[in-house]
Amino acid sequence: MLNALGLLKRRRFLPLFTTQFLGAFNDNLFKTSMVLFATYAIFNDAHAEANFNALATGLSIVPFVLLSALSGQLADSHDKARIIRIVKTAEIGIMIVGALGLMVAKAGYTNIGLGMMLGTVLALGVHSTFFGPIKYAILPQHLEPDDILGGTGLVEAGTYLAILLGTVTAGWVPIEAAAAGVLIVAGLGWFTARQVPPAPREGPPLKLNFNPFTASWRLIAATLHIRRLFLAIVAISFFWTIGSVLIIVFPPLVKNVLTADKEVASLAIAIFSIGVAIGSVVINTMLKGEISARYSPVSVISMGAFVVLFSILCRNWAPAPDGGLYSWQAFLAEPRAIGILATLLAIATTGGMFVVPLYAFLTTTVGKDQTARTVAANNIVNCFAMTIGSAAVLAISAAGVTPEDMLFLVAAMCLVSAWLALRLHRACDDGCVDPA
Repeated sequence: MLNALGLLKRRRFLPLFTTQFLGAFNDNLFKTSMVLFATYAIFNDAHAEANFNALATGLSIVPFVLLSALSGQLADSHDKARIIRIVKTAEIGIMIVGALGLMVAKAGYTNIGLGMMLGTVLALGVHSTFFGPIKYAILPQHLEPDDILGGTGLVEAGTYLAILLGTVTAGWVPIEAAAAGVLIVAGLGWFTARQVPPAPREGPPLKLNFNPFTASWRLIAATLHIRRLFLAIVAISFFWTIGSVLIIVFPPLVKNVLTADKEVASLAIAIFSIGVAIGSVVINTMLKGEISARYSPVSVISMGAFVVLFSILCRNWAPAPDGGLYSWQAFLAEPRAIGILATLLAIATTGGMFVVPLYAFLTTTVGKDQTARTVAANNIVNCFAMTIGSAAVLAISAAGVTPEDMLFLVAAMCLVSAWLALRLHRACDDGCVDPA
């Protein structure tokens, strides 16, 4: 098997990797800038902050629910590289609105600015809905079978490294620089998208179904009857439900429990991103290119244990004096800070080790002419699961449950994910025959 990092030297992979890297960076530069600005400069209440984060998360999910079926059909019936170029052209317009929203809110027109920013989040959700299936589904067309897991791992690692850089940048640059940055990066993404080699339709032509409800139902029904896909998709969905809970509770937890400023919030999210990237590379090395779920159960159980430890460490944290917020220097000087950040890194690393092999199942179980629709079906189910997670956070938060207590819900969900991954391992690793 070609060394996974060696794929970055190949024109059939590098432009795609760079395009998705820039897209993930830009998405997180904008969203993190928006969330941190709202959390630290607009709202001054933990429940309001959690509600805003939940609303933003919900808006980013809606397009996946309504449009994933159509995006999968389009990707399997048209040249995937051409769709990438169209999507990246649209990103420039989306970021113009987002940059203006940041500046309008900064100028004091809070409601108008928040409306423009939330509208941008919705539009970015549409952007990701059409790009998401392609970045995985195109791999079987451009890579040899033995390189698919390595390519999937690199895409996943690159995505989270981009999240890292976007998050760190958002936490450390002025809002004006973030507004300019999202426009520059969108332009770079447009250029790299034009270098992606063609990936024309394989298989017979498709008759497109534009009804989002019937198309989604038929897509899910056509995918989930395959046992290994059913188990992989449900396990991934549980993972992203866990992710949605963590995304919503984390900024308020840093501000109100760890009493730290936005640079610390940015640092913590960055460490989480590093951990997922590390986990993606580690699991690819351990499996040596084999597509297997053998390490997924123990990985996600370990993740749950680290989540519990993280909650305990947060409970014993000493708040900043005089009702203030720790700067990143003061935070790191606290005795428990390194333990908290190391535990967060362990949570993310084990999470990456859990989920990356499951994505490889999606693109190798069916024929190349069905991969985009399979990934799209996964996205739809993931979004329903994330919506449930977001709604649960809102309900639990309204009942007065603190962010550190919500982490126990995450740990319990890790056990369910482990059970699903174990069933997938038993069903598929011990000699299952791929359909199609």
